[in-house]
Amino acid sequence: MDQFFAFIANHPLLAGAFVLLLALFVRNEMRRGGQTVTAQQLVDLINREGAVVIDVRDKKEYREGHIVDSLNIPHTVLGDRLRELEKHRQKPLVIACKMGQHSGAAGTMLRKAGFENVTRLRGGLTEWRGQNLPVVKG
Repeated sequence: MDQFFAFIANHPLLAGAFVLLLALFVRNEMRRGGQTVTAQQLVDLINREGAVVIDVRDKKEYREGHIVDSLNIPHTVLGDRLRELEKHRQKPLVIACKMGQHSGAAGTMLRKAGFENVTRLRGGLTEWRGQNLPVVKG
């Protein structure tokens, strides 16, 4: 630990640049994908506000296990299928993917299309399953 502080003392510009880049990276990641919700927060959103879960994984992954009543619109065709979501415009929309890598881009696309209440499932279906929450197959 002493070496760490000695390095910072000897290289303040390098350490400062690292901290700045790290802060910018975190800020960019948060803005890019929008807000996130935990698996438990998603359960509350579904039960209390009628949130709609949009699963952007491909059809094969979706059939292997998905959140009950979620809509499967793969991220590759989301732009072409936005009209299917019009009836849910006033409800909270939560984007779910395998681990969170595609939900950010999908959330950005939905916000640009005028959907305002869009969030992402933090950790995706991997986190959902990790908390032993129910999935259905088919």
